[in-house]
Amino acid sequence: MWAIARRKVASGSSASSVLRHSLSKIRPAAPSAPRGYTTTAKEALLAGGGSKTVRGVVHGSYLGSLVGSRPVREVTSYLQIDSPIQVQRRPFSSDKGDLVDAVVPFMGESISDGTLAKFLKQPGDHVEIDEPIAQIETDKVTIDVPSPEAGVVQKFVAKEGDVVEPGTKIAVISKSGEGVTHVAPSEKTPSKASPEPSPEKEAVDKPQPKAETPPPKEKPKVPSPPPPKPSATEPVLPPKERERRVPMTRLRKRVAARLKDSQNTFAMLTTFNEVDMTNLMKLRSDYKDAFVEKHGVKLGLMSGFIKAAVSGLQNQPIINAVIDGDDIIYRDYIDISIAVGTPKGLVVPVIRNADGMNFADVEKSINTLAKKANDGTISIDEMAGGTFTISNGGVYGSLLSTPIINPPQSAILGMHSIVNRPMVVGGNVVSRPMMYIALTYDHRLIDGREAVFFLRRIKDVVEDPRRLLLDI
Repeated sequence: MWAIARRKVASGSSASSVLRHSLSKIRPAAPSAPRGYTTTAKEALLAGGGSKTVRGVVHGSYLGSLVGSRPVREVTSYLQIDSPIQVQRRPFSSDKGDLVDAVVPFMGESISDGTLAKFLKQPGDHVEIDEPIAQIETDKVTIDVPSPEAGVVQKFVAKEGDVVEPGTKIAVISKSGEGVTHVAPSEKTPSKASPEPSPEKEAVDKPQPKAETPPPKEKPKVPSPPPPKPSATEPVLPPKERERRVPMTRLRKRVAARLKDSQNTFAMLTTFNEVDMTNLMKLRSDYKDAFVEKHGVKLGLMSGFIKAAVSGLQNQPIINAVIDGDDIIYRDYIDISIAVGTPKGLVVPVIRNADGMNFADVEKSINTLAKKANDGTISIDEMAGGTFTISNGGVYGSLLSTPIINPPQSAILGMHSIVNRPMVVGGNVVSRPMMYIALTYDHRLIDGREAVFFLRRIKDVVEDPRRLLLDI
């Protein structure tokens, strides 16, 4: 039947009419309604005549006919534009599916690209599924690129320093490890030895002895003039060889831009006060062991200042507000940002709903966020938002400073080192552990009165923590 159909097609008949006419003689359709048969992927593979590789799977709807055991290419050769048969093809990624691409993951709503900082693996190294193989440095955080499958790193398709976007292919992973060779630095193939010159070439290249000539008479040396002394007006600059030029990281550039924008936007003013740390340090010393035993975390001074800041923000809501165009937005929630210095730059994770936490909850949140910040595993969501910031420069020994506002907030509290100083207490001069505290605020929104009242509230609570229990 197929031979007859091919002869009729060669004579000029329509392919679809020939196919329907020829097949109807073998199996006529029922007069009531046309019957439809659809080939499945399994039938198409069987129709391929035992072919091992099928590049496309054909899904065809043949009205009133069946497909025999002919190869798929013979069936599709009859399909013309006017034929009612519909063909769909699904391409395969590869013949064996052994190679998998490692791509840059989604980095956050506000991050469109990043810099490929470094590769954590090398070609030939074995990796497990979801094991980091590279790190992407963004404006805010460092993101790991995980391996999509377990296997061996075959090659890199990007290099360190490239700017990449989510979905960018950076490496190829071989699940079987075939065709991958790991070359250690000490196992590199030595370069081919240069061929030894032939004796004939040596004889030709060998210089012939020349006749001896009398040595020329030496001319008397003229003393060179001394180097000109630099004038008093010309500065002596250090040589360029003693300088190093290193590109800024994306995080450092982002921090620099935000700090400069803060200076250009806000009318910043700083007010100071000093706090006697005697009672808060005694509270920590008396209950530190019991606190660790019950809550599993150490009691620090930072939680006392955060609770004091919450109390001050509740007493002075304008410190927690922000200017938005011609409006003032009052926020009825308190999210405290904590400035953390890391080797890669300054990050500011946020403690959410600090007004609903006790001392233990605050200490646990601080420890978790600080560890993530130092490890570089902190996420964008953990740094987004924040209504007020606390910066503790005292851990580095800072005695006094004027912190810069973290936009879009309106104020920032600066803590400093604790120093024993002579203080007058009850008419007597005694030594007390004292700390300077500073509040930088946006003077467009916050007046000096509210700023001083806020800082005074922090001083009162830290010097007498019992106020928190009595709410006074």
